[in-house]
Amino acid sequence: MAYIEFKDVVKEYKMGEVTIRALNKTNFSIDKGELVVVVGPSGAGKTTALNILGGMDSITSGNVIIDGKDISYLKEKELTKYRREDIGFVFQFYNLVQNLTALENVELATEICKHPLNPKEILEKVGLKDRIKNFPSQLSGGEQQRVAIARAIAKNPKILLCDEPTGALDYNTGKQILQLLQDTARKENMTVIIITHNGAIAPMADKVIYFKNGTAEKIVKNTEPIPISEIEW
Repeated sequence: MAYIEFKDVVKEYKMGEVTIRALNKTNFSIDKGELVVVVGPSGAGKTTALNILGGMDSITSGNVIIDGKDISYLKEKELTKYRREDIGFVFQFYNLVQNLTALENVELATEICKHPLNPKEILEKVGLKDRIKNFPSQLSGGEQQRVAIARAIAKNPKILLCDEPTGALDYNTGKQILQLLQDTARKENMTVIIITHNGAIAPMADKVIYFKNGTAEKIVKNTEPIPISEIEW
């Protein structure tokens, strides 16, 4: 059985008398420890799928199975527990607390979960050993994104969800961040899902899910993923 399963998932939003179908009977599966890239144009439904996986949005119909458990219709209290213990989030904009140091930002996240990792050790792993006492304003964009990734990883989540994690970064810094995510999936056996509009990074993934018009139109499994350092775009 796959670790993550989307089964005929429909998500509709009502805007007055108009119903917008963001996901239209979407089906895909992801195995534990896979690095998955989800590609598609704006409005294709990929971020909606990510929000549902992260317990931040509900579905209209269908089923979402995570590790054998159907999270589709969990109550709010159960969803909060799921987000806190099982999910790590990395966004395009870093969402760091400006008056806390890098270390304190990571420590803050570990206070709400059951089996956190050591914040200082995780910051060292992401290459910020000498920056742990710096505030976000004293860090570059790439360094702030590394703090955000460290914060997510330190929760020791089962799934790391990344929504356009390099969207606000320059080319070289973006590649460094993608390398970090690729290494995380390999070394930590963590399931990492990256949402992007940049299809050129697809070869780095174990699996690529192409979204179009609210459905997972095509799914490609890479038998030999390429290190992001070898990919140009």
